[in-house]
Amino acid sequence: MNKHTKTAFLVAPILAVIGYIAADYYVEDQAQEEKIIQLDPPNNCDVINQNCILRSGNFEVNVFDKDLFTTVNSTFPLDSATLFLVDENNVQTPYPLGMMQSPYYWHTQTNLRKLVSNPGQRYKLRLILNIKGGRYISEFYTHTQ
Repeated sequence: MNKHTKTAFLVAPILAVIGYIAADYYVEDQAQEEKIIQLDPPNNCDVINQNCILRSGNFEVNVFDKDLFTTVNSTFPLDSATLFLVDENNVQTPYPLGMMQSPYYWHTQTNLRKLVSNPGQRYKLRLILNIKGGRYISEFYTHTQ
């Protein structure tokens, strides 16, 4: 082996480690950038009967109301979550959700069940979820079956 080949064998592992570390920093920096992603609701979203899953790629959020608490359950841990109840005049009432057992479960007490407890009733909801600088947003109607 000549001296250039020996030098290449010595330098290549060091460059590989430096490249790996630099790529990790780059990916982490990209994840921290603020971005807004739309969550798509299904055709029939029924929060009262626990049948409402919002999706964006492989990220899913289940929204349901049980015992006067509206709960959000997500496939990835959340930093914060806010639910808005929007009346017929487009006036929204914010409900910041608090973490339950883990960052995957968030809930708060709302009066949603009083507004759409009877079959056939509809109500507009907005949801904002924060995950590492990314905001997942959705505006959808809950329609009680």
